[in-house]
Amino acid sequence: MRILIIGAVAAGAKAAAKAKRLLPDAEIVVYTDDTHVSYSACGIPYYIEGNFDDYRTLLVRSVEDFQKSGVSVYIRHKVLKIIKESKQVLVQNLDDNKSFLVSYDKLIIATGANPIIPPIRNNCFKNIFKVRKIEDAIDIKNKLEDTKRAVIIGGGYIGLEMLEALVRNNIYTTLIERGNYLMPVLDEDMSDLVKTQLLEIAEHKFEIVTGHSAVEFCGDNDGVLSVETDNGNIYDADMVIICAGVKPNVELAEDAGIKLGITGAIKVNRKMETSEADIYACGDCCEENHIITNEPVWMPLGSNANKEGRCAAINACGGEDEFLGVLSSAVTRCFGITISMTGLNEKVAQKAGFDVISTTVNKFDRVGYMPNAQNITLKLIADKKTGKLLGGQAVGSAGSDKRINTLATALLGGLTVSEFERNDLTYAPPFSTTIDPLLNAAQILLDKINS
Repeated sequence: MRILIIGAVAAGAKAAAKAKRLLPDAEIVVYTDDTHVSYSACGIPYYIEGNFDDYRTLLVRSVEDFQKSGVSVYIRHKVLKIIKESKQVLVQNLDDNKSFLVSYDKLIIATGANPIIPPIRNNCFKNIFKVRKIEDAIDIKNKLEDTKRAVIIGGGYIGLEMLEALVRNNIYTTLIERGNYLMPVLDEDMSDLVKTQLLEIAEHKFEIVTGHSAVEFCGDNDGVLSVETDNGNIYDADMVIICAGVKPNVELAEDAGIKLGITGAIKVNRKMETSEADIYACGDCCEENHIITNEPVWMPLGSNANKEGRCAAINACGGEDEFLGVLSSAVTRCFGITISMTGLNEKVAQKAGFDVISTTVNKFDRVGYMPNAQNITLKLIADKKTGKLLGGQAVGSAGSDKRINTLATALLGGLTVSEFERNDLTYAPPFSTTIDPLLNAAQILLDKINS
């Protein structure tokens, strides 16, 4: 029995480890064109910021660790083609460019996602970076030493995390987001709140530009020197970091005739099976089912990738497991401001056909007389007809993610606002107000539904 896995970051590494535990006598073979395996790409901004000095802290397992457990991992080996008819893959060794065929009994595709590079002129200058691999992290970290000004392209999760990372390194940073507001996964009112709170603490250390696109990089043989936007403004830069999102890496699967879903990622069922027999997909290259809408979505997050990799391995090994889907739960942090969300935002809920109703509250995260009491702004969204909870967002103190995690559990259980409002949440002055802000929001939303 040979299980062959393409990719070895989050989903692929998880699938390999799980498969070997389930079938100790099986041959588990992993090919990756990367130079590192089983690492936390999500931790790259925090390494660059300086939370820890050694990039190897990001590595969960090394090639040697896998080989000691009986898993064969080949770095700098690119799978060029899947030949499903003969159950083989064509592999190229990137060090000597030699190619060879390898057979499989089960195949797991975990090819991840690739950074989106916007169509900005002169994007081949030196000192223009992506944030995806360990090498990217090392290159950016090395460049910090002689950088005074930087530009970030993109105002999503990674863009905000990199903003803090650069400013913490005393680099004046301009963040350019072509959309009208930051964090497009949020509703506009919550996004405006994020921008307002960030600008209140900017203190001439950074600036945020929204509603304008970068159109040209300017520079010389030493690298990029400035960035021009579509309104003619020019921003000086010793380095540029592109954080414009990612797209699923599906070329290999598509070439093999494996069906893609409406999101553009690989279509899979709950067992992570693709349209082709004995071929599975997991991680950022495949789409998921949204638990609330029961429609396909694409949520490229490390947490999803690990769960999907585990599920794919169990089924590839002959077991029975199902990955039911996602709630779009996510969290990030920027200068002490926690930004968290789960479920549907208003725009997505309306598009899905719900009769959307919402409420927003601004409360202390703990009793006001306690030291360090801070604000949380919470938004709850529900369907007015059924009273069913649909989603929520939180911006504020570190307690924001706790509230959103609680809400995510309610969404998974399909609770109505009325049912959720009766929840028995913990209380003590250092942790919450007597009526938690989340329940306070639920009470107000319930009044709206019943009015």
